[in-house]
Amino acid sequence: MNEIFLSPYNPQATEERIYKMWEESGLFNPDNNSKADAPVFTIIMPPTNANGSLHAGHGLVMTIEDIMVRYKRMQGFKTLWLPGLDHAGFETQVVYEKKLEKEGRSRFGMDPKELYKEIMEFTVTNSSNIKSQIKKIGASCDWSREKFTLDKEIIQTVYGTFQKLFDDGLAYRGNRIVSWCSKHQTSFSDLEITDVERIDKFYYLKYGPFVIGTSRPETKFGDKYVVMHPDDKRYSDFKDGQQIELEWINGPITATIIKDSAVDMEFGTGAMTITPWHDTTDFEIAMRHDLDKEQIIDEMGKLLPVAGEFAGMSINKARGLIIEKLQAKGLVEKIDDNYKHVVRTCYKCGTVIEPQIKSQWFIKMKPLAEKALEKINLGEVTYIPDHYKKITTYWLENIMDWNISRQIVWGIPIPAKICISCGHGIADINNEVSECTKCGGKMEQDKDTFDTWFSSGQWPFASLGFPESNDYKTFYPTDVMETAGEIIFFWVSRMIMLGLYMTGKTPFKTVYLHGLVLDAKGLKMSKSKGNVIDPLIITQKFGTDAFRMGMVIGNTPGTSLPLSEDKIKAYKHFANKIWNITRFVYTNAPNDELKKPTVTSDDEIILKELDILVKDVTKDMDSYKFYLAAEKLYHYVWHTFADKIIEESKAKLQSNDVAIISSAQYTLRYILETSLKLLHPFMPFITEEIWSNISSDKKMLMVSEWPK
Repeated sequence: MNEIFLSPYNPQATEERIYKMWEESGLFNPDNNSKADAPVFTIIMPPTNANGSLHAGHGLVMTIEDIMVRYKRMQGFKTLWLPGLDHAGFETQVVYEKKLEKEGRSRFGMDPKELYKEIMEFTVTNSSNIKSQIKKIGASCDWSREKFTLDKEIIQTVYGTFQKLFDDGLAYRGNRIVSWCSKHQTSFSDLEITDVERIDKFYYLKYGPFVIGTSRPETKFGDKYVVMHPDDKRYSDFKDGQQIELEWINGPITATIIKDSAVDMEFGTGAMTITPWHDTTDFEIAMRHDLDKEQIIDEMGKLLPVAGEFAGMSINKARGLIIEKLQAKGLVEKIDDNYKHVVRTCYKCGTVIEPQIKSQWFIKMKPLAEKALEKINLGEVTYIPDHYKKITTYWLENIMDWNISRQIVWGIPIPAKICISCGHGIADINNEVSECTKCGGKMEQDKDTFDTWFSSGQWPFASLGFPESNDYKTFYPTDVMETAGEIIFFWVSRMIMLGLYMTGKTPFKTVYLHGLVLDAKGLKMSKSKGNVIDPLIITQKFGTDAFRMGMVIGNTPGTSLPLSEDKIKAYKHFANKIWNITRFVYTNAPNDELKKPTVTSDDEIILKELDILVKDVTKDMDSYKFYLAAEKLYHYVWHTFADKIIEESKAKLQSNDVAIISSAQYTLRYILETSLKLLHPFMPFITEEIWSNISSDKKMLMVSEWPK
């Protein structure tokens, strides 16, 4: 009996030592952890944002993925779990801007190169912290293959994709309406917008013979087109292109009648004026009819000179004053004080998004989406849970072009030149273009960076060294992409589209989507609520194995998980139970040799029941039902093994019959060692610690054979 079992299990004294032992063994590396001809299993870790600390969501990701990897490794697969960190573009810059604000500085007054250098230093410091935290969760990833989204080879792959998209006519520079945040001074794609329901005032304004409705009178200074549906009989006397004179905010104007089927005849009066520069629907109408587009609000959210006396005012301050002026002119029909509508806001700061027409880089998404849909409909990608397939296909069928330009410093610069004269854009990854191919004008370097999701959308093949490396040839396509359901559009769907476009293969076979980790009351965690659960505080208090079991049991894919300290504390007791079981078994069955004696009929039944458990758990693991497998093991070890088998064995061990004693000892040892193997993917630290002290097998438990 090893004296270590005479003391209670101490995770704090064990886990760092065990992880160091795993790392030094080199067995996280697939080149060392399997036979040369073994089947391959690959997971690419979702690159963690290198701008902060690990949170409960990260803890869930690391736990689920490590369970998959450890299980497949024990099954003999050539198993690669490739870790990575994400520069996280806008997200990281926002974090750093908050730091600058505390220091009394602003990015707008800084040299871009100096700002980039500062954020890089900040990121490197944080990435070291994040990596150490990932290790504390027990992640058995191959650190020798670690990648960062700003690694030189990753950037070259991203540039190659951009050049190919441009050459194929799928990446283009265009003056289009974009979603603009006046606080952060950058555009976003539609996926980075948060829709917020609000109650505002809705104004009915007299526009010549028409009454138009708006919640944003501040945009109306440039309105010189009034639009109605061609089938609206109320306006049959008005002809498309007809001009009328009328009094407006700052005096008389000439308005033009436009007939367009985009108008909702049931909304308001069925007639509306349009502001093409500041509304997507209005912009599309203007494009169809070749109408003028005039900017009313600048990029800081203030009115331009077209607003006359209101020029320079913020839109919030000007709104009420504009209505007062319209009322004085008798142009306000009525005001609805309870207009419920959805307002688009910046997902980071809550600032109301102001649509602006800007020259940006866009990707034509429909051709990419069509190929992705074809593969998904053929069943080449499995979604867990499967309802995400419907969500994905609906989005892909209705996809819009993707704005990939960001007006920030931190990120991968867009390798393109812009004509100073005509604004034409040309992809130029080799820095060779000096003259515009459209007008012969002088070119200058694009100052924007790529949307983070453009580079991370290429992560599976880029991180494996596409197209020439042995890792790409061996480990791509990958097997599982495990991530949060909330970024299925941001990331998962884009990985499928870009992976197919560049490699001709879907980047993964299975998409496993977990839900949010909530607090004990089922509320979303946030710093403002003070209900954030720090996984490292929990692991320090109760042990990492207890935390991991708490994250898995009861956690069905795609469903949010309430998490409390009491739940994790229960699995700390379970870890202690395993330790105490080991002490009993190796006090009463000290022989390390697992030579099977002739077992009694009672023990034969017990071993057959264990075989059934092994089959059940293996089936659950293969079906990605880790929550079921973990729960079955918990109940078996505690309630069957400890409460029944061990209790019943005490009489057998006191028998005068050597055969009964020998059979009972063998059965206890066999059940314990089998249980340790089954539990290892879920509770790697305590199982490896016990194994290293009881097993005559020189192999680490991490690479021991999964029970059959």
